[in-house]
Amino acid sequence: MGLSIWHILVVLIVVLVVFGAGKLPTVMGDLGKGIRSFKAGLNGEDKDKSDDKGDDQPRLPPSA
Repeated sequence: MGLSIWHILVVLIVVLVVFGAGKLPTVMGDLGKGIRSFKAGLNGEDKDKSDDKGDDQPRLPPSA
């Protein structure tokens, strides 16, 4: 007794009515970020994004 296509359609219609078409992409994006964060936590990736400065180039020591 699994989910049929009708069950999935009803759930999608309810989600569309509750959140509205304008807010739905934002909700799905936030859900995706949460899932990625959860998977990263399961894999043990503890890299904090606040430490990342956004530049991908290696840092060189200051010249003397």
